[in-house]
Amino acid sequence: MRRVTFRQLRVFTEVARQLSFSRAAEALHLTPPAVTMQVKELEGHVGLPLFERQGRQVQLTMAGEYFLVYAKRLMSTLKDAENVMARFKRADTGVLTIGMLSTAGYFLPALLARFRAEHPGVDVRLDVTRDLTKLLDRLHSNEIDLAVMGRPPKEYALRSEPFAGHPMVFVCPPGHPLLGVGHPPLEALVHYPLIARELGAEVRHALDAYLRDRRLAPRIAMEIPSNETIKASVMAGLGIAFLSLHAVAAEVRAGLLRVVEFEDTPVMRTWNLVYQASKVLSPAAEAFRYLLMEHSETLIAEQHLALLRAPATGA
Repeated sequence: MRRVTFRQLRVFTEVARQLSFSRAAEALHLTPPAVTMQVKELEGHVGLPLFERQGRQVQLTMAGEYFLVYAKRLMSTLKDAENVMARFKRADTGVLTIGMLSTAGYFLPALLARFRAEHPGVDVRLDVTRDLTKLLDRLHSNEIDLAVMGRPPKEYALRSEPFAGHPMVFVCPPGHPLLGVGHPPLEALVHYPLIARELGAEVRHALDAYLRDRRLAPRIAMEIPSNETIKASVMAGLGIAFLSLHAVAAEVRAGLLRVVEFEDTPVMRTWNLVYQASKVLSPAAEAFRYLLMEHSETLIAEQHLALLRAPATGA
């Protein structure tokens, strides 16, 4: 296996991730025949088939599953070496891959635009997911440099730095009876259907913890794995929802949704910048980290202030 190249490893890991030669070719900006050739050459060096192909279906063989572990380690080590060499060059160039939970997409693009303006030589790529487990796996395998999320589970060897508040609120349609009460007690929730994110979502974890602390068990009428569908359901009058304030900002400003000011709300969490504890950050990653730590709180606070000053219509 001495003649295995990093190009072959990169193609192999992408095919293993996509489980598709054509999708891997698209992601790598190669032709499908070029991807197939790289995989065949790698299998020749290894001496074993790494994929099983049945028509368009692609699966890793058992040998492929084991080889993928070592391929990812090699790719991760090479990326760390590149980051260290970049520090010596003090180069503000290269690729910066940022993973984020989908809710962060409501505020992160404004920060990325500022970063791109200040660092035009950096190629910024976003990896967006709704699944926290996938995001953590991609951090662990060094597929992404930095991640924006809530506080990660303690069992992962990650460094987590809070950079901004993350308020979560209950929302209802205009004209809802709760809007005429001022600051209604949270117990009033039991009289109305609640629309919630699916189990495992970060906002659902926050909701469950909030209700558990107050010993309340309102009726969850629907579980929906999409903020946009939840908002549409609330606007249609199907119930009250608990969502990130970032996610409902546009609808509240437009008067399509209203924030229910229950006692002890909004529920405050934090946004965190997360990366491997052992990782040496590239200059580009360090620059983005500095931007978040120094400027994100002000930018997000300005967004929240504008939202809270939005005209209260439909009460």
